[in-house]
Amino acid sequence: MSHHDAYKRDFAVNTRLPRIAALATCIGVVATLAAFLLLSLIHLFTNLFFFGALSFVDRSPAQHAPGAWVIVVPVIGGLIVGLMARFGSDKIRGHGIPEAIEAILFGKSRMSPKVALLKPLSSGIVIGSGGPFGAEGPIIMTGGAIGSLIAQYLKLTAAERKTLLVAGAAAGMTAVFGTPVAAVLLAVELLLFEWRPRSFLPVALACAVAGFARIPLFGAGPLFPLVTSPPDAISLLSCVVAGLLSGALASGLSAALYKVEDLFARLPIHWMWWPALGGIAIGIGGYLEPRALGVGYDVIGDLLHQNIALQAAVALLAVKAVMWVVALGSGTSGGVLAPLLMLGAGLGVALGPVLPGGEPALWPLVCMAATLGATLGAPLTAIVFAFGLTHDSNALLPLLAATLVAHGFATIVMRRSIMTEKIARRGYHIYREYGVDPLERHYVDEVMTREVETIDASQSAQDVLDTRFGAAQTHRAYPLVRDGAVVGMADRGWFEAQRATEHDRSTHATTPVFALASETCRLVATRLAVHRLERLPVVADRQSMRLIGIVSRSDLVKPSLAHFDEEHKRERFRRLPPIIRRRRFPPVRRAG
Repeated sequence: MSHHDAYKRDFAVNTRLPRIAALATCIGVVATLAAFLLLSLIHLFTNLFFFGALSFVDRSPAQHAPGAWVIVVPVIGGLIVGLMARFGSDKIRGHGIPEAIEAILFGKSRMSPKVALLKPLSSGIVIGSGGPFGAEGPIIMTGGAIGSLIAQYLKLTAAERKTLLVAGAAAGMTAVFGTPVAAVLLAVELLLFEWRPRSFLPVALACAVAGFARIPLFGAGPLFPLVTSPPDAISLLSCVVAGLLSGALASGLSAALYKVEDLFARLPIHWMWWPALGGIAIGIGGYLEPRALGVGYDVIGDLLHQNIALQAAVALLAVKAVMWVVALGSGTSGGVLAPLLMLGAGLGVALGPVLPGGEPALWPLVCMAATLGATLGAPLTAIVFAFGLTHDSNALLPLLAATLVAHGFATIVMRRSIMTEKIARRGYHIYREYGVDPLERHYVDEVMTREVETIDASQSAQDVLDTRFGAAQTHRAYPLVRDGAVVGMADRGWFEAQRATEHDRSTHATTPVFALASETCRLVATRLAVHRLERLPVVADRQSMRLIGIVSRSDLVKPSLAHFDEEHKRERFRRLPPIIRRRRFPPVRRAG
């Protein structure tokens, strides 16, 4: 490699990376403590609402069914949260992840202290009063708020704040589920909107720290340990069927959720009262099926281990689906991951006896991951998440096949995922595909013009106007050079303004905004936009300011032309032999 290309690297240099990584480590610990606090609040309010006890013991509402009182309890919880959202912060409404995405993309990753305090408290009240939600959405929002707040007290860029916000969110998910790798993938697929070491490494480090920090608080090992038999070849067909049905379930749940949200929006009452109305649906569902109340991790475990009879599972999950859709559509506070896991696992329980290949215990796990991946639009997260929850390595291949089929189905059928639909309804469209920007892949020295006409800074203005800006004018602006060093760029208007004075104009030339040959085209394009310029001189280094070329807006279009060819120009480089073409495509005989 030439020493002239030494600046070209696989990844951009970032000298601030160690500092951001160190901050992310601290945030990983704090987010783990926040997750412990949130789960403790859920236990506390569950005991208060359903058992009348001031206790932090983990108990399910189903262990104590208080008769008709169960209908009233969720209404009280919804009423409290509606008041908190109305008079505290409306950002606590919803399931957390869309709100985090909105803050990242449209709020410069700034979140308020109110969210950090009220989100876990409101979620603890809702779930503790029987809300059919998981803790992961609220802790993602809370962890993100913690990361954002810490970043706001420091002098950081919006991109660095985003990294710390996502570090807190992913660390919180790791703490709740013990799935650090899946949390990193969630960050990549849903929250970061880039794939760069500057953000990926701090987030991954925060998740690793949270994974270790949670052990003294929650213990080690998978949340739902499971071992299934290795799949056989015919399981592939079953995976396709399971994937298609899981994709259909995900699409149906997402559509139903926003239909219900639209119905609530038509009510002639303030949204503050909606969670209380949603609480009525929770209460009635809890009266019919007490196990549908609360987080339901115990139900997920029973579904995965085939401990619930088919008819009982179908009834339970039908009630859970209605409760979840109505409650979340009412704008209350709660997460989506645990309910989706439960509903997907229920689909697998129903399919287990009829799908060929693989043991029946495999399909609740497979459908759980496929439903989650299709709903979130994050298939890799769902696959690794299912493995992290069970540590069942035999299921990895079926998980891969079914989840990708479900994701493909949802991508074709659904315009947006459950994560982005709410944001789109607020007027912000999110495009979730991303790739390497052509301008990031190319450097200034690859597109600049090397043969440059310059103007000596000591030349008279009238002389320049006569020789360079007459009928034979070839360029709109020229670099001004003094003793071989660039002192600015000047066009006809500048010289006309200077014509009245003939003193040294090097002191009056525009400030020499310049480019370096080693900079990316993206960086230079941004500089042109910031300074509202059309071209920049390219200099050898900042010290000498020796001119080596010029780069213009039209030069920066060149990488995009190559990208256009890659995307749209269809080419064939080889042809089948004539004999094969004749056999595959026999000539058509014309009549007459």
